[in-house]
Amino acid sequence: MSTAIVGGASAGLGAAIAEKLAATGHDLLLWSRSEERLAPIAASLRDRHGVAVHTFAADAGDPGAAAAVAERAAEVLTTVDVCVLNAGGPPPATADQTDPDTWRAALQLLTVTPIDLATRVLPGMRQRGFGRIVAVLSSGVREPLPNLAYSNSGRAALAAWLKTLGRQVAADGVTVNGVVPGRIDTERVAQLDAAAAQRSGTDAESVRAASIATIPSGRYGRPEEFAAVVGFLASRESSYVTASMLSCDGGLMRSLT
Repeated sequence: MSTAIVGGASAGLGAAIAEKLAATGHDLLLWSRSEERLAPIAASLRDRHGVAVHTFAADAGDPGAAAAVAERAAEVLTTVDVCVLNAGGPPPATADQTDPDTWRAALQLLTVTPIDLATRVLPGMRQRGFGRIVAVLSSGVREPLPNLAYSNSGRAALAAWLKTLGRQVAADGVTVNGVVPGRIDTERVAQLDAAAAQRSGTDAESVRAASIATIPSGRYGRPEEFAAVVGFLASRESSYVTASMLSCDGGLMRSLT
């Protein structure tokens, strides 16, 4: 039986990833800020897929979160085969309206905690000759998004670390990759659409329609479509894919890299 840690698993992409990994036979440790929101997801996964699912409440913005999650994983999973790095986003802000305290909080959430957690589970992966580290990123790491200065920067720093680490541990049987979502139909994207509508004096449906007009596939993506990409990267079949950033965006991004 394979095992996996999934962050931000109480909703959206994290919950969809948990569903995919449970369906492919992984025992899970799901974590997010809310134990209350995790509990029904865990119960459903146990009932439908027959895997062990444990939960743990921790805030990725807390400097002690990674240590606590890694300790819990050692207790309930013993070993960690797959570590999915995922957390919510910091508040929107333009690049000229940031402040030091929010920078510290954003970088803890998006950069320091995921790197800390991955670093803690990495030695066991290298020792066993198998491991998968997969980070949920943002299209802002390739094409910085307006009004998301904190997210663009924090996730880009994480992506640079993933690329560096992936090359370093490739010969050890450990792969390290990021998945770059486009407009996936999640609560987080709905919040961003609502914030954009407020700034522009329009409504969220108009913002959504304008976004869809820029996507060659003509729609927002489904969380399960994104989870399928993560599921592949978590599998043994993906063993020659590492230090890569894969897009799941319906053709949205124009950049070559």
